[in-house]
Amino acid sequence: MAVSGQQRRPVVVLYERIADAIHEGTYPPGSTLPSEPRLAAELGVSRPALREALLLLQEDGLLSVRRGVGRTVNDRPPRRGYEHIQPLEELLSPGSPLRVRPLLRAVEEPTDFTTQHLLAPAGAELRFWESLLAGDGTAAALSQEWAAAEEVLEQFHPAFAAALRAAPTPATSMLAVLAAASRGVTLTAHSGVTATLLGQRRGEQLGRPADTPAVLVTQVVRVDDTPILAAKHMLPTGAPAMPVLQSN
Repeated sequence: MAVSGQQRRPVVVLYERIADAIHEGTYPPGSTLPSEPRLAAELGVSRPALREALLLLQEDGLLSVRRGVGRTVNDRPPRRGYEHIQPLEELLSPGSPLRVRPLLRAVEEPTDFTTQHLLAPAGAELRFWESLLAGDGTAAALSQEWAAAEEVLEQFHPAFAAALRAAPTPATSMLAVLAAASRGVTLTAHSGVTATLLGQRRGEQLGRPADTPAVLVTQVVRVDDTPILAAKHMLPTGAPAMPVLQSN
């Protein structure tokens, strides 16, 4: 599937409005955001749209939820810890990989998530893939993957850049493209695993209620010390088990 022109999803636009207010000091570290009704009125948006953006800001480490207090602004992003490099469609179903159904192939400007994890400067153009992973007709996971800017890939992993431009058929995840293009290239990855809720938009994509509990896996893949891929993988309740290998 060809990459479309640059676009910004409405939830990303709202996310950035709030993130900018945080960075500009309107909501300084340690402060508590206004209540949802008040914040929605101040921003001129609906409460469901606001809730979706706040959920993303929480996932990306800008906000925390404190019982009895509300949403507070974090001092610094959370640490990442889980490590494993393997396409999610294979990791969740090693015998018969899950099918990857492309939902969006686009180019986007950086958000706080990609600025933090891909070190992308403002105004950069990042390739973005959103995919649904399914098996036996049931949606098992939703993946959102971003590649580093083209000039970074050309310098540090030109084979990956070329493979992305080739638009693989049949459809695969971006991580699968990276793995196939990395023979002889050493990759490292850091990931985070957190509990969350699907939210309205992702619930609709996965065919689940918005308040369905889910596991969010964030992942950053590097060549040497240079990040070249960042991803979010959303696994709702009932998704296949994800094995985690640990050693010392």
